[in-house]
Amino acid sequence: MANGEIKFEVNINNLYREESMTDLEVGAIRCLIPVKPDGTDDDSRETVFFGHSQLMSPQGMIPLQARLEASSLAEAVEKFPEAMKASMELMIENVRQRQAQQQQDRQAGDSGIIFPGR
Repeated sequence: MANGEIKFEVNINNLYREESMTDLEVGAIRCLIPVKPDGTDDDSRETVFFGHSQLMSPQGMIPLQARLEASSLAEAVEKFPEAMKASMELMIENVRQRQAQQQQDRQAGDSGIIFPGR
């Protein structure tokens, strides 16, 4: 990135065609199929699956996603529930860590000095 210039070059050796399947209720599975620069399937690389879902919270929708270690759509569907559960648990743990850090930051800001008018 010389002189602040951003390069938007597509890596032609890492192209994927994206397909999405959904049950219209719980979530979706994105299927990334490797392709060659001419658009034909690249059988030398593995298809990649991602699961997507969302939770409703008082603050609105919370997206969940996780890579599904699968070699077929059927296997991805099978692994979807556990992957979404793990994604949810990771998100909850991250929120708890942020809350704990914010609490520590507030306590560290309490220097013990008494200011007039407080």
